[in-house]
Amino acid sequence: MTRVKRGIISRRKHKKILKATKGYRGTKSRLIKVAKEAELHAGAYAFHGRKLRKRDFRSLWITRIGEAVKKEGLPYSKFISKLKKTNIELDRKILSDLIVNDPEVFKKVVESVKNV
Repeated sequence: MTRVKRGIISRRKHKKILKATKGYRGTKSRLIKVAKEAELHAGAYAFHGRKLRKRDFRSLWITRIGEAVKKEGLPYSKFISKLKKTNIELDRKILSDLIVNDPEVFKKVVESVKNV
């Protein structure tokens, strides 16, 4: 049986992991076993963070809409239910964007909902 030398291959794998963990504190950026584990955890946290970001943005939009509608004299829940009754299909992201960038259009939407 022929001899297989794996020094180059394992070195390449190790360098790849150490490059990914560059900047981590302590041995997490230097020792291969610890770095490998740190990289796995970082990937799990990143995956979970992407899910949390969606949740955080939705709550931000709801807060913005709630405050803007309160100024117009409507509670948030009534506003959303009236939106659905009038078949205005604007989602919370678009409504929040209207509040920030085009408040006049948002006021028109609120007025059209109030009349129902």
